[in-house]
Amino acid sequence: MRLLLVEDNLSLADSLTRALNQCGFAVDCMHNGADADQVLRTEDYALVILDLALPKLDGLEVLRRLRQRRNKVPVLILTAHGSVDERVKGLDLGADDYLTKPCDLNELEARARALIRRSHGFDSAELTFGPLHYDSVSRAFRLPAGPLSLTPREHAVLEVLLMRGGKAVSKEALSEKIFGLDESSSPDAIEIYVHRLRKKLDGSGVAIVTLRGLGYLLEARDAAA
Repeated sequence: MRLLLVEDNLSLADSLTRALNQCGFAVDCMHNGADADQVLRTEDYALVILDLALPKLDGLEVLRRLRQRRNKVPVLILTAHGSVDERVKGLDLGADDYLTKPCDLNELEARARALIRRSHGFDSAELTFGPLHYDSVSRAFRLPAGPLSLTPREHAVLEVLLMRGGKAVSKEALSEKIFGLDESSSPDAIEIYVHRLRKKLDGSGVAIVTLRGLGYLLEARDAAA
């Protein structure tokens, strides 16, 4: 899953980016509100983590413009300790949650994953598709035969397909959701990850199906199929 982090404190932005990367997220980072506003007009994110005290364009204005464009991406705002008025304004403008700085990294990860789940219509941390089970807290995929051993990229692709709940996801959309702006990916990269996943899911009762012109989707089927 790809996130946008908007934080002008370079040291904090770097530490948050590294922590979120270790949690399995691809992170794009902007250090001012104007750049964040621009990238949000063209890029698709699973979540925006938004500081409010930003240069060039403050976070509340970034949020206001985002919602004015009817962009429903979940937004988690970061506020200074004790800034109740900012939190209230942020929530009124359409933020989904907030954390005060300095924030606990485990809590940040938990809130981020909860917001992403809810944006896809899942209330529980345990997600199921046919025989495939996913614990979004431990980030573990499991089949009846046992846990799935996946590389980070394979995990990211399967997570996106699972979140879509059996709906098709184009190759381009998959690439946008798992690669950051600074990462290069070949046109065949997604096909390679899908090919590897198909081998690991073979005979399990869940498969990745290609719909010509539409992309890939998860499909539950008989385990023997």
